[in-house]
Amino acid sequence: MGLTLCFVRPAYDVEESVGLSLLFKLRGVRKPPAEVVVVSIDKESAEQLKVSGIPSNWPRSLHASLVEELTRAGAQLIVFDLYFLESRSLAEDGAFAAMLSKSRNVILGEAVRARDLTNSGGPNIPPAEHRLATAIKPIDAFAREAAATAPFVLPRLPVRVNRYWTFPPSLGHVPTSPVVAFQLYTLPLYADFRRLLQEASPVAAEKLPEDALRVIQTKGASRFIKGIRETTSDDPLILTRITEALERSNLATVDLPRYRKLKSLAELYYGDDQRYLNFYGPPRTIRTIPFHRVIRSGKGMPGAPQDFSGKVVFVGLSETLLTEREDGFHTVFSDANGVFVSGVEIVATVFANLAENSTVMPLDSHYYLLLVFSWGMVIGVICCTFGPFVAAAGVLVSGATYLAVAEHLFATKGAWVPVAIPLLVQAPLGYFGVMLWTYVEINKERQNIRKALGFYVPDDVVRELARNVVDLKKGDQTVDGVCLFTDVASYTTVSESISPRELSDLMRRYLEAGFEPIKRNGGLVIDLTGDSILAIWKAAEPNAPMREQACNAAVELAKAIRRFNQAAGTLQLPTRIGVHAGPIFLGNIGAGDNYRYGARGDTINTVSRMDNLNKQLGTEILVSEEVLHGLDGFLVREAGRFLLKGKSKPIVAYELWGRVEEATESQKYTCRLFSKGLEAFRSQSWDEAAETFNQAIESSDHSGLPRFYRACCRQYKMNSPGDAWGGTIALEEK
Repeated sequence: MGLTLCFVRPAYDVEESVGLSLLFKLRGVRKPPAEVVVVSIDKESAEQLKVSGIPSNWPRSLHASLVEELTRAGAQLIVFDLYFLESRSLAEDGAFAAMLSKSRNVILGEAVRARDLTNSGGPNIPPAEHRLATAIKPIDAFAREAAATAPFVLPRLPVRVNRYWTFPPSLGHVPTSPVVAFQLYTLPLYADFRRLLQEASPVAAEKLPEDALRVIQTKGASRFIKGIRETTSDDPLILTRITEALERSNLATVDLPRYRKLKSLAELYYGDDQRYLNFYGPPRTIRTIPFHRVIRSGKGMPGAPQDFSGKVVFVGLSETLLTEREDGFHTVFSDANGVFVSGVEIVATVFANLAENSTVMPLDSHYYLLLVFSWGMVIGVICCTFGPFVAAAGVLVSGATYLAVAEHLFATKGAWVPVAIPLLVQAPLGYFGVMLWTYVEINKERQNIRKALGFYVPDDVVRELARNVVDLKKGDQTVDGVCLFTDVASYTTVSESISPRELSDLMRRYLEAGFEPIKRNGGLVIDLTGDSILAIWKAAEPNAPMREQACNAAVELAKAIRRFNQAAGTLQLPTRIGVHAGPIFLGNIGAGDNYRYGARGDTINTVSRMDNLNKQLGTEILVSEEVLHGLDGFLVREAGRFLLKGKSKPIVAYELWGRVEEATESQKYTCRLFSKGLEAFRSQSWDEAAETFNQAIESSDHSGLPRFYRACCRQYKMNSPGDAWGGTIALEEK
C-alpha cells in the first residue's frame, strides 16, 4: 500500500493540475441547478446604494432589508459568506438580529483563523507540521437568532482551488456552511434517510433522533449534523449498504431529484470528508443578482421583481473585475486575464454539487494503477506491431478515443479518468522509446540481412530489399500493394484419387501454368500452401498501373488454368481467384537457418476470404473496389457489398470477366441486366430483382452470381432486413 501511494500521489498531483483542467475545458459550461442563487456584494451595489466601498463597513440594516426581501420573495434558505464578528450600534445590530429571529432561515458564516506549528522532532522523530485552526462565531446577538452558523474551509493548495472540506479535521470535523445548508434544505427527506439507515444499520439508526427539527432547534444544526456523521464511524461498509437499499427502493425511476438528494446525504455523512469541486463554468455561471437590485425591488423601485421561491440564496463578495476583487480564487476556469471565482460562488457550487449529487469522483488508486498499466500495454502493442507512421497514427487515434471517452464519463457521471499521465507522458514516451529500440535493433542486424535473405528469398528480391532493409527486418512494416490469391475448388477430391507422386507432378504443371501470367505481369509469388498461390505487386505508394497488372494477371491466369484443364483430361483443377489492394505487411518467417519471405496483414486475410466468397457466389474471379479504383479497361459487374465473417468493415466486390476490348455485346448486356437487378435488390423490390436475375441467368453462362441473389431475394422477402438496411450482405462462413 505504501509503494502504491508513493507512486499514485505524485501522479494525482499532475492529474489535478493538468488533467482535471483539460477535462473541465473540454466539457465546457454546465447548467447549474435553478434553486441556487448568488446575491453579489459588489462595487456596483455600493455605488447604487451610496454606501462604503468596503463591504465590511456596510450598514447591517441593509443586510436586514435583504433578508426581509428574500424571505418575502420565498427564499428557503439564506447563507451569508460574510463574518459579523464585531458589534455595531444597537439600532444596526438590533435590526439585523430581529430580522434573523423573524425569518429563521439564515445561516451565518464563521471566520476561521489558523496558524501552522512545527515541532522540533527528536533523535528518531522527524520534524512535523501541524495546523491549528479555530472557528470564530458571529456576535452572540446574531448567532443566537440565526438558523445556524458554520465555517467554510478550503484545503491548502499552492495556486488552484480544486477541492473542499465537508467536515474539516482541523476544526474538529464540524460541518461547513454548504453542508449545513444542504442538510436544512433536505430536512423534509430526513425520515426517508432514517428509514434507509434503519435498513442498512439498525444500531446506527437508533442513535438518530426521530424529530430532527426539535434537536436542531434545541442543540443547533451543526451539532445535529456532526452527530449523524459520528453514528457509524466504526462501520466502513454502511455507505455500501445504504446505497444498495436506495437502489432497491426503485426511487431513481420514480423521483430522480429525491433519489439524488438521498444518495448525496448518504455519501456526505458516510463518505470522504474531502471532495473535488464540480465547477459549472466561469465566474457568474451560477445565477448572480447584484445586492442593490434585490433591495430596490423590495422597495418598489425600478427593476423587475425577483422570484426567489424555494431558492437557496448565497450572499457574499462577487466582483467581475480583477482589480475589484477581495475574495477571488484561482480555479480551472481562470484565464490569463485573471478571471477568478469568488468565495461565495465556490460555497454555492459546493451546495449545488451536493444538491445534484454531482461531485467529481477520481479513480481509486488501485484502479488508477490498473488503468495506467493497461494503457501502457496498449501503447506498447501498437508501437511494436506497426511501423513508425502507422504506429504514430494508431497512438493519435487511440489517444483521441481515450480522451473522448474520458470527457464523456466526466461530463455525464463526474467520473475523473486520468488523462495527463496516459496522454502526455505514456503515449509519447512509449512511442519514441519503441521507435528508438527498433532503430537500434535494425542497425545491429543490418550487416546480417543479406545472408538471412539468401535462405528464403530469390536474388532479385534480395537486391531490392537490401536497399530497404527495414521492411525485411521489421516484418510489421507496410508497403502499398495488390494481392492475388488462388485456390483449387476440387483439390481434396483429386488428391484422393491419385498417388502422391502423380499429385506432385500434376501440381507442378498446374503451378507452372499459373506462375507464367503472374510473372509476365510483374507479380511476385510470395507463398504456396497446398493448392493455393499468393502473389503480390508492391510499390512505394498506391498506383493504377500496379493494379492494372494484377487484373491482367488474374484474367490471363484464369485462361491459362482453363487451357491446363482442357489438357489434363479427367483431372480437373478449377480455380477461384481473388484480388485485393491495400497495405501489405512483409517479413521473415521461420527460425534458425530456414526462412521464407512472407506477407501478413488484413489485406492478405481479406483476399484469402475472397476465395470462399467466390465459392458462395459461384464466380471465378473477384476483385475488390480498391483494386478497380481508377481502372477503365476491364469488363466487370458489381457483385455487391459483403461483410465477411470475422470482419468489422464490409468489402465491395466485382466479378472480373476480362478486357473490355475482348468482351462481346452479349456479355456487356448481361452486366447491365445484372446491375439493374442489383439496384432493385438494394431498394428491396424483391420480385422485380428476382425477375431481373432470372433474365441474367438465361442470358449468360456466368449464372452463379444472379443465382445467389435470386436465393437472397426469396430469403429477404420472407424475412425483411428492415428499412435501415444499406444493402450489405453478412456472410456466416469464412
